[in-house]
Amino acid sequence: MPDAVCLGELLIDFVPTVTGTSLVDAPAFKKAPGGAPANVAVGLSRLGVSAAFMGKVGDDAFGHFLADTLIAAGVSVAPLRFTDEARTALAFVSLRADGEREFMFYRHPSADMLFAPEDVDVALIAGAKLLHFGSISLIEEPCRSATLRAVQAARQAGLLISYDPNLRLALWPDAKAAKAGILHGWPNADVIKVSAEELEFLTGEADPVRAGRRLWHERLRLLVVTRGRDGCLYLTPEREGAVAGFPVEAVDATGAGDAFVAGLLAGLLRDPDVVADAARLEALCRFANAAGALATTERGAIPALPDTARVLGFLARQPDRPSVPAAR
Repeated sequence: MPDAVCLGELLIDFVPTVTGTSLVDAPAFKKAPGGAPANVAVGLSRLGVSAAFMGKVGDDAFGHFLADTLIAAGVSVAPLRFTDEARTALAFVSLRADGEREFMFYRHPSADMLFAPEDVDVALIAGAKLLHFGSISLIEEPCRSATLRAVQAARQAGLLISYDPNLRLALWPDAKAAKAGILHGWPNADVIKVSAEELEFLTGEADPVRAGRRLWHERLRLLVVTRGRDGCLYLTPEREGAVAGFPVEAVDATGAGDAFVAGLLAGLLRDPDVVADAARLEALCRFANAAGALATTERGAIPALPDTARVLGFLARQPDRPSVPAAR
């Protein structure tokens, strides 16, 4: 049985071969496996955590390519389903010269949207320690109900539940629906990773600490607000703090947040009490910041996700060298 189950979308990212260009001006694209929850599953596997991916892809060349990619990365695809009713999702992603990313999705519908409640492997979830999910699978039925069924099964089995409210406005009917849908998943989580921009979208509050406290709920153990190269903020029931990021030569930011989540969750699984100790929690956030920074130095999401040795080697070369969470 895997320790971590990641549920949601698995797709092909097509990223330009040239950085700093729009989708219109990109001369060519590189095929890269992606999808935020799948990225986290691979990231966890590379950090030494046994992980499985739960979702649905098309019974087509891209779907089987993605399954093979996960298997090669050590991720179990036992709960992955195939369908001939829709194609595997595609996303064209570019990093423009102004640093903003541009997305174009092909989901009309795509196979991941057809993941249904009866596709959820409840027994697999019950045998795990962690369920991680994102907001994309909450957009439409039947995947919304399937996601909520998986969350309910995880709650009943006492798992740690992690949520990434990944905002992709183009996939929602409108901004109001996006806000309501993302917040629908929020109260189910023990751990939430959210960007500063996403948190402001959800609350209208520019100060991330005030915004985080506004959305705090009694089940939440840890809220981490990512700020790109500036690192992250963390909030617990007792405290909040900031951990600096790392300057790197970024090539492609796709998957950086997922690498951060993988680093964070790997540490939480190995040291469940880390949230109660500020020094250990800040060391964990530093580890996650390093994983996220390294993921920006290569093109594509899954291909760029670092393993433990690479993260530790990177941290060892930094001027400040605090301890990092040790594997247990």
